[in-house]
Amino acid sequence: MNSVRLWYKKSGLVIYTSHLDMNRCFTRAVRRAGIPLWYTEGFNPHPYITFLLPLPLGQGGEREPIDIRLEKEIPFEEIKSRLNSVLPEGLEIVDVTEAVNKVHLITHARYLIEIGFENDGEAEGFAAGAQSVIDSGILNAQKRSKRGINTVNLCEFVDSFSAVNDGAAVRIDTVLATGTQKNLNAGLLIDALCGEFGAEAEKISILRKEIYMDNKIIFE
Repeated sequence: MNSVRLWYKKSGLVIYTSHLDMNRCFTRAVRRAGIPLWYTEGFNPHPYITFLLPLPLGQGGEREPIDIRLEKEIPFEEIKSRLNSVLPEGLEIVDVTEAVNKVHLITHARYLIEIGFENDGEAEGFAAGAQSVIDSGILNAQKRSKRGINTVNLCEFVDSFSAVNDGAAVRIDTVLATGTQKNLNAGLLIDALCGEFGAEAEKISILRKEIYMDNKIIFE
């Protein structure tokens, strides 16, 4: 039994695929690619395939991790080639590696967010206002957790934040708490900021660029 970490890119219309359907998609792809997955034992065996940090619906990612276990060794480049030949458009294996770090070590992730507005003035006002609110350290919102829905200060989950406008668009580069211990959905942050100013975005694009451990060390 060999553990392998797949790193995939998710873009285009496939970002609107649910996590359950993503799981089914990759399970089918591995089978079609002829990769010998290891199955759990017991009454209801199932293939070992684990999404370490599932993306919320509607968000893209450039380097997202999935762990699988194989019954026998296969060269990493062959795994990559086989899977890319059967995956649908919008999903691409960008790398295959050993599973170096454990999932509980994930603490943050970097996001690039683009928000489109009706005109330059709205974009400029939102960029300045959003930056001011985050710098103030207070942005309260309703956040769902295992214990229910609570009012939390989202700024406590923001490690860094930069908002600039480019014409009618606002581009945000932010690092947010992400992982099993503390987590902020980038979409919730943007919704809270829009609600703070009554802003109506015409388009929102969220891309997860990198996943970090403590001290901004890249998760591998």
